[in-house]
Amino acid sequence: MTLPAVSFEVFPPKTVDASFRLWETAHALAPLAPRFFSVTYGAGGTTRDLTHDAAHVLHQTSKLPVSAHLTCVGASVAETMEVAEKFHAAGVTDIVALRGDPQAGEQRFTPHPEGFANSLELIEALALQDKFTIRVGAYPDCHPDAASQHANIQYLKRKFDAGADEAITQFFFEPESFLRFRDQCAAAGITKPIVPGILPISNWASARKFAVRCGTKIPAWMDEAYRAAERDNRTELLSTSLCTELCSELTSEGVDALHFYTLNRPDLTRDVCRALGVTSQSVLSNVA
Repeated sequence: MTLPAVSFEVFPPKTVDASFRLWETAHALAPLAPRFFSVTYGAGGTTRDLTHDAAHVLHQTSKLPVSAHLTCVGASVAETMEVAEKFHAAGVTDIVALRGDPQAGEQRFTPHPEGFANSLELIEALALQDKFTIRVGAYPDCHPDAASQHANIQYLKRKFDAGADEAITQFFFEPESFLRFRDQCAAAGITKPIVPGILPISNWASARKFAVRCGTKIPAWMDEAYRAAERDNRTELLSTSLCTELCSELTSEGVDALHFYTLNRPDLTRDVCRALGVTSQSVLSNVA
């Protein structure tokens, strides 16, 4: 069986300790020859400069492709496109184009008065530049703001029609969620790559809380599994096993690429990759 290609998501550091954690993550995972690292973008553009700096340094030190997140939140069209230009000038030519979460204190996304109204407008503007690889988000369990799964998939199709090259999904807990979504997308005429987003669970309480917020379906058995694992102090073993099984089932169904949400904690992600047979290709000693 062909080994899956992998990519890893990290977030920009806000403290010195977090900086060390990011570079330790890059150092641990870069030898697995990822397709790219993606660097997140804080709600309301709160990490705009940090994202730029982290993406630039990560690209320069690892010599690997970096895909920087860019959102529509809290900025005018001119300001958002200026950020895109800064990414390009720094050698970062891959962008994950997202609408973005509501700003702090708000329940729903509200466009900036002079900003992009949604991710479609952002994707179209980036595509017109004709110098970026554009990735977008996708939701196997349906986006919380979508009226239905049909509407959810049609919106993803519009993202591709607007110029997106590839989609990365929100995380999910059971392979059927992604496989069903993949089939539905194919039936809707979507032909471009859709890569499953994988969350190795380092903390079940936090993962569960985030899943509720983003509409990810939570299997009832997982609560009991983690309660039992916590009693026996075996949560890390359970997480590694569950994540490896999820990835194995996906690859057995023809999935050829996986995107891991590392949370800047490389060990669990690296253990899962090793279990899948994805091992170090070389030691990138210049990642520090």
